[in-house]
This record gives sequence, C-alpha cells and structure tokens, in this order.
Amino acid sequence: MEEVLIERMSYGTAAVGRLGDGKTVFVEGAAPGDTVAVEVVEDKPRYAKAKLVSVVEPGAHRVSEPLACAGACGGCSWAQLAYDEQTRQKRAIVVDALRRNGGFSFEQADALVGAVRPSKHQLHYRNKIELGVVRSEETGLLDIGFFQEGTHRLAQVDLCPVAAKSIAKAPKALRGAIRFLERGNDLGIFRVGVRGSQRTGDVEIALWTESGAFPRAAAAKILRDTLKATSIVRIISEEGRSRTVKKVEVLCGKGCWAERLGEVDYLTSAPSFFQVNTRQAERLVELALEGVSEACDLDGAFGADLYSGGGTFTVPLALAGADVVSVESAGTSVRDLRRNAERAGVDVEVVGGDAARELPELGELDFLVVDPPRGGLASGMTEAVAAAAPKVIAYVSCDPQTLARDIGLLRGHGYRLSRAVPVDLFPQTYHIETVAILLK
Repeated sequence: MEEVLIERMSYGTAAVGRLGDGKTVFVEGAAPGDTVAVEVVEDKPRYAKAKLVSVVEPGAHRVSEPLACAGACGGCSWAQLAYDEQTRQKRAIVVDALRRNGGFSFEQADALVGAVRPSKHQLHYRNKIELGVVRSEETGLLDIGFFQEGTHRLAQVDLCPVAAKSIAKAPKALRGAIRFLERGNDLGIFRVGVRGSQRTGDVEIALWTESGAFPRAAAAKILRDTLKATSIVRIISEEGRSRTVKKVEVLCGKGCWAERLGEVDYLTSAPSFFQVNTRQAERLVELALEGVSEACDLDGAFGADLYSGGGTFTVPLALAGADVVSVESAGTSVRDLRRNAERAGVDVEVVGGDAARELPELGELDFLVVDPPRGGLASGMTEAVAAAAPKVIAYVSCDPQTLARDIGLLRGHGYRLSRAVPVDLFPQTYHIETVAILLK
C-alpha cells in the first residue's frame, strides 16, 4: 500500500496522481488535492491503476457526502468533486486536448477556451436513462439497472438522482412491472429506455426486445400507469447489436416523446437521438447560432447542418432566416426532422444519407454546423468541408480529443479557431460538450 497525492482528473472516471517512483497512477473515486492510500492492481510500463483503500487527508474539493449510488452503478463517477471543481477540471481537459491533438501551445489553447457554461441543475437534469436487463443466474428473475461503465456488470439502483424527477424512480418501478409482465416467460427484453420531460410532461418507455411473440396489450396495460407514461413502444432489435433496429411497434399512447427547446417543440421517436440535458442543449444552440451569425447574416445565408438528428440546430437556423440543408443518416431522425420542421413552419431541405457522401453535392456554403458522433468527423470529411468553403463552422462535439484532432486538420485547410466554449451537459461525470467556432 502507498500514499498518493491526487493532482487532477483524467478524461475518464479516474483521478491522477504519481507513485513514489514517479509513475502516473489512475485512482477511481479520488479527487484533486486528496492524499489517498492506494493498492496497485495493474502495473504497466508507463502507468499503473490502483484501488482507493482510504482517504488519508481529503482535499478542499472533495464533497463530504457524495451521492450514495455513485459507487454502485458508476454513472456519477465525479460525484466526489464539488461542482465548481468539476467544471474547472473539464475546462482543463478541453485545453489539454487542443494542446495534445490540435497543435496549439498551452498558452494558445488556454486563451481560446472559454469558461464552462455550468448546468443550473446538477441533479435531476437527465431527460433520458437507459436500463440494462439481465436474468439472474441465482433467482431466474430479471434484474434491471445500470451497467457499470466499461463492464457487463449490472448494478440494481432503485432511484437515479440525476434523472428527471418524473423518471428518477424508473429503475425500481420497471423492475417490478416487467417481472410481473413476464410471469416466468422470457420475453426477450434486454434494454429499457425511459424519457421524461419536465417541460411538456411527456414520459416514454421504450422496450428493446428480440424478435418473437410479445404480449403487447398486457405490456401496455401493466406499464402505462407505472410511470404515467404518455407513450410505450417496443423496439425490435438484436442483443449486442442494439442500434440495428428491425421494427418499432407502438404499444400505446403517442408513439413519440415531446420536448421543448426555447420556443420550439420537438417530437422524438425512439430510438432517435436527443440531447439528455434540455436546458444545456439550449446553450449549445445559442452558442452555435451566435458564432455563425457573427460571420454571416443568417437571413438568406445558405448552409448545412450535418449529423442533424431531429433538427436541434436546423429548425432554429431556419427560423432565423437561413436556407438550410439538413443531412442525417438515421431513418427515424430523418422522419422526426421533417415533422419538426413542418410543425415549426419552416422550409428545410432534408437529405437522408451519409454526411461524407452528401456534403460534396451541396456546393459552396456560407456556413456549416456539424454535431458528429463521439468519433468525430469521418476520414476525408475535413477535405470535403474545405471544398465547401464555408465562411464559418460551428462544430459541436461530445469528445474533446476528436474535436481537437479535427480542428488541427481544419487548420491545415486555412481555418482558424475563434473560440471553444465547453458546456456542461453531464454534471457528476467526466463528459463535456464543446461548441467550437472556426473562421475562414
């Protein structure tokens, strides 16, 4: 056992310190400033991983009473940090990513990264949770809870403190309801998604199941009152390939979920993507539109929104007067986008297809908004962006490392980073969104 002074947080669940021999060590559950007793459990040539045995002397940023369930499910891996320190560490991660992957000096990166836009609510902010479902080998009953990060271990948590209040008790409520629905029969359920809006009051339960017979009427009757659901759907897929959707069946209710961003109501169909922190998603939209409008007059400007989902950025851009082409590959999101644009009264050209393939067909652009998945822009995309020659790019990213990589590539095509503003959509975790504005 060895004592370690914790220096900082990693871009991940662990804190970082140094062992007596100078080797970097990653410690789960520690906070910057802590002196902790650790036991090394994995010793690599360049780093080690250690188990936290005890906190010898807590640092100034440690929370005295962290969330009780944080250690159980691992979903709130930064809950031991005071919130202002969480945001400080997240900004440092974005700065470090630009330095390591973007080709900036520390001084340049530090000057370009703005202050983190904090979340007003650090608890009960999530409008969506996803629950894993496994069958207990001991009891034969379904266990429903959260998979611990990076594992297939399921933690049974009765209440999720970061979920919206309307769905916070969903883990316990659905565990009982689905066990009752099964009554000894294997219905092939392997995941349950729950969405709850504190603005519209909508609650949707999405049952992910394998193909096969399913008691639709009984499921609707049993689950409807469990969370006062306004929509219950069944997503037929394959376990292990859960994003490959074969069919979606509406068991009862609206068959979609409504949420309000600003003055716009969005309808989202399972399994379409929607940002999980509604209030902070509004900050993303504001920052993106502000950055674009500084470089070109949106009224009459021609641009594109790539990886557009259900229209989080497309609809506000169109409402501001822009001529927007929206590109999205997921079929459910394409349908949602068309419906949301129609409901908002805006005319948007919607292209269902791969962004890398469709962008070269659009010609030259005044502006470009991109909100890619965690892997960032696909290979060859930065060349396609350069060919489209937008005056301004608003790049919305959920991964500082791939964002920095892509900014470095775009710099090679003559773009300069005007600013990067982190927005905290995920309090109690290491995840951070960033809106980067690049100018030609």
